Amino acid sequence: MYNFDIKSLIDKFKKMGYFPCFGRRKGMKLRSEGESNRMSFHRPNVPDMPSVGSKINKEPKLESLVSKNATHANHKVETFTYRELATATNNFRIGSLVGEGGFGPVYKGQIQSTGQVVAVKKLNQTGFQGDKEFLMEVLMLSLLHHSNLVNLIGYCSEGDQRLLVYEFMPLGSLESHLHDLTPDMVPLDWNTRMKIAAGAAKGLDYLHNQADPPVIYRDLKSSNILLGEGFHPKLSDFGFAKFGPDGDKTHVTTRVMGTRGYCAPEYAGTGRLTKKTDIYSFGVVLLELITGRRALVPTHEHGKDTLVPLVDWVSPMLKDSKNFMQFADPHLKGQFSETVFRSAVELASMCLRIDSNSRPDISNVVFALKYLTSQQHDPSAAHGNSSKGEKGRKISEREGRRNEGMVDPKGPGSSPDEIGMLKKDADREQAVAEAKMWGENWRKKRRQSAELDNGIVNR
Repeated sequence: MYNFDIKSLIDKFKKMGYFPCFGRRKGMKLRSEGESNRMSFHRPNVPDMPSVGSKINKEPKLESLVSKNATHANHKVETFTYRELATATNNFRIGSLVGEGGFGPVYKGQIQSTGQVVAVKKLNQTGFQGDKEFLMEVLMLSLLHHSNLVNLIGYCSEGDQRLLVYEFMPLGSLESHLHDLTPDMVPLDWNTRMKIAAGAAKGLDYLHNQADPPVIYRDLKSSNILLGEGFHPKLSDFGFAKFGPDGDKTHVTTRVMGTRGYCAPEYAGTGRLTKKTDIYSFGVVLLELITGRRALVPTHEHGKDTLVPLVDWVSPMLKDSKNFMQFADPHLKGQFSETVFRSAVELASMCLRIDSNSRPDISNVVFALKYLTSQQHDPSAAHGNSSKGEKGRKISEREGRRNEGMVDPKGPGSSPDEIGMLKKDADREQAVAEAKMWGENWRKKRRQSAELDNGIVNR
């Protein structure tokens, strides 16, 4: 094994024509989580490389992109031989298979030289994704580092083989915990769901607001959120990621990629990609966490079975808050605060607004979820599910209009003040519920005192 240099790799990719998104950038800067000094990658003097239209056997191997003189690499990943990865996965046996996605099958393995347990993703030669997505994945995960992004350990590009090696995430994907429960799996409780949503939002916030240039993920979905110990979430699969627009540009125009049910309507219709495209996808994932339903809901219409986007299925119910409780995941068994549940639904509604400019920035989503995760539900608490005291409560006209913002293209924008309203509303409602409980306890004590006094007088 040996290390390659990302600085040279980026420049070679540009000359090979793989990534139009690099375009005319004079340089690129990316920083890892917590770094204050940004790292710049400048174009070195390198010989011309064949264009993407050249024959495959004339294109350079990834190994040939290694530069011995590189000094500015943000992160170095290892290059593995095919034999090493075959050994690590017991020759890619079925017993080592842990999943499969658009890129290809994923195997659990152990690197013989280090003993490290890893996940090995093997490109399906006949699949939808190919060399371009492979190279983008290597590039992105070599430059981007955050506690809520999966770590790339290395890759293999020997011959026509394309394999990616990641840290192993022992709890699998969010999708499996929501939609593919086995008898030995316990459904996610409400607190864990909000924790996962908050972690995924932090990863997206890093891509949008801390990476320089910013990155648009473009493939946010429950199967791409992997879970580590303690259900710590990490975003994975960056093959479709794109760098955000330059300068004063408002969007990147690109071929529409992604997964049905998660794709924002304006992007699907025009190919114009913005950060708000990711916000829409996040709203769909949040709805999955709330409802326990897939992004495409099976329905029976006009005498035939069909799949309807979850957003379309839930939209009519979002117009009236009295319907909110109807689409709570039955696996939750009512073990959540209705106040927090309503706030989560309202947040999802904001993210799913048809007018992309009215959707909140991811930083505001992180703020809202930070509060929601702080409101831990305690099933053993005396008051239990707050829905007992709050069920049937009408929301204000302002809240009603905010709920309708998802289906109203001219809905109000999601300013930090509006996000803050979620917290204020929840605080107020919680205070009302506690006041009611205090009043009930006080009246109960008065009744007990009166009964005791009557008993004494009767003697």
